Amino acid sequence: MAKAATLALATVLAIGGPASAAWNDPQQPFKVFGNTWYVGTKELSAILITSPQGHVLLDGAVPESAPFIEKNIRELGFRVEDIKLILNSHAHIDHAGGIAALQKASGAIVATSAHGAQVLKDGTIGKDDPQFAAAKPDHFPKVAKVREVADGEVLKAGAIAVTAHMTPGHTPGSTSWTWQSCDGAKCLDVVYADSLTAVSLGDYRYSGGKGAPDVSKLFKASIDKIAALKCDVLLTTHPGASGMMEKRAAKSDSQNPFINAEACRELANRAHAGLATRIATEQGEKSAAIYSRD
Repeated sequence: MAKAATLALATVLAIGGPASAAWNDPQQPFKVFGNTWYVGTKELSAILITSPQGHVLLDGAVPESAPFIEKNIRELGFRVEDIKLILNSHAHIDHAGGIAALQKASGAIVATSAHGAQVLKDGTIGKDDPQFAAAKPDHFPKVAKVREVADGEVLKAGAIAVTAHMTPGHTPGSTSWTWQSCDGAKCLDVVYADSLTAVSLGDYRYSGGKGAPDVSKLFKASIDKIAALKCDVLLTTHPGASGMMEKRAAKSDSQNPFINAEACRELANRAHAGLATRIATEQGEKSAAIYSRD
């Protein structure tokens, strides 16, 4: 797994090092569309959906991000205490690390997939996670109470209705979320797509091996699910995955680059290409290993 591991390590850096500092760079909050707002850091998304009856927050970035997210929410004129639901995409430290603090500040219910809920309660990922590293396990603040959600389940906070879509691959519990956001009479379908990147540590193979199952077909199905969603506005767990900061810079009163009915399919096409490259690398390494034993 030398090539695949090298690629993974180039993508995933140890938290607390340079990656953590860059991920946590402050970012001014901004409106995406209607009642949907970006309140995360420069490189880690946190999305706020607002209503007079209460708000929904998606993801909490790293533990050090929680104060920035709270500040951004208040800067927009909303109360952290009015957050009723905190939803998680996947339970890695860069998306779940701040959730415990944000739950404490808001009193909100935290919800995610059954697999993700267990990881949030444990405060560390398990051996079935592609990014598990026994030598340096990933730890983040534990979340005491987490509601488990099923595929297709709708969670509500006031007038807000958010639907869970199980999209395993990047992690076993990866969850994408959809809702409608309105600006006056204009309502659009918003997709918060979980990470679709085939990133791992150590000897993990998405195509299976060494006692691990082949999850490549499951991952492909998740990518296809994202492509098939009603999708007028695409948001991603890492802003760079869908050019969110570039769209924000180009946004004006007369144009909103976040509105793109092809965005989910474009993301899926890139994800399929990335996964195909990863699987081909794995198959090549397996063949080389067999050849070396002959």
